[in-house]
Amino acid sequence: MIAANIRKTLLVGSLCVIASSANAGYEIQLDDSSKLTFGGYLKVDTRYVDGDVAYKDFWSGTGTPLPEATSQFKIFAKESRFNMKFEHDDVTAFVEMDFYGSGGNEIISNSYSPRLRHAFIKYQGLTVGQTWTTFMNTSAIPESADFGGAMVGLAFIRQGQVRYDMGNFQVSIENPESFGGDASKDKLPDVVARYNFKGDWGNVSVSTLGRQLNTSLGKSETAVGGSIAGRLKTFGKDDVRFQFHKGELGRYVGVTAAKDIVDEQVEDSTAYIASYRHYWNDTLRSTLLYGNIQTDLGDADHTQWSVNLFQNLTPQLAVGFEVGNFAMKDKNVDSNYAQLSMKYAL
Repeated sequence: MIAANIRKTLLVGSLCVIASSANAGYEIQLDDSSKLTFGGYLKVDTRYVDGDVAYKDFWSGTGTPLPEATSQFKIFAKESRFNMKFEHDDVTAFVEMDFYGSGGNEIISNSYSPRLRHAFIKYQGLTVGQTWTTFMNTSAIPESADFGGAMVGLAFIRQGQVRYDMGNFQVSIENPESFGGDASKDKLPDVVARYNFKGDWGNVSVSTLGRQLNTSLGKSETAVGGSIAGRLKTFGKDDVRFQFHKGELGRYVGVTAAKDIVDEQVEDSTAYIASYRHYWNDTLRSTLLYGNIQTDLGDADHTQWSVNLFQNLTPQLAVGFEVGNFAMKDKNVDSNYAQLSMKYAL
């Protein structure tokens, strides 16, 4: 009986694998109300950077200025990721990892430690665990070979939270962290509210954020900010993606380009990104993007632009080439980069 059940499960699972799309992963039907899905992708990047901002595997919101220009070339597969989703009636559990963790010996083995990206449980409208901040509209992230693409202009954080969805309205309490201050005194969660507008035309989200921050000298400060972001369909399969963020957002935007606290004061940031993706045919497409962040206390003024070309060789396998530039205008330094990527979706 047990052997028969195992064979039945494997057969059903195999049929689900055949029927699933490239983005759906591999499904195994455990019983009438339970399903296990494995997904992710394998991605190999070849990257060349030239200029007076030090090499990074991908540009975050800031970089290290160099005394003189230099060039560096690398091949790596650290962005590859794997995830698993378990669904039982109204309960969904999801976990995902990639390999941007610690370690890595490029002399011999290039062994990089797995890193937790997501780990959350969903029950009806409730989400509990670590995942993308509610402040962030993931559909507004451009397609890019460089991981994230112009992070200077993105709202981009994964963290612990408790979120409740009520139709198009979402509200959450999220993990606090006074970046640049005294995080050991953080005693109130960050609060995020978001409303989503959706239609055949695409989507637009409006988000607000409220926090209590703690300075190194023991003062408590209130920080607030807002965001509007979206993805709009244009002609054919083309789309425009945009994000605009303004206020005392600190670590929520620009991926470390801005701090929450600078010299005992709350930092104010203005960040944005805009991109246009054009399909040349059903499998060939390009994205042109530009992003910028400016801060009032740290005087950061960082930009990134890029243009790319992606071709699907099969429904699961894509190859892309991208060129671009990352600049720290406040430091008068910049670097050009070129990147060739191959990605296989599980």
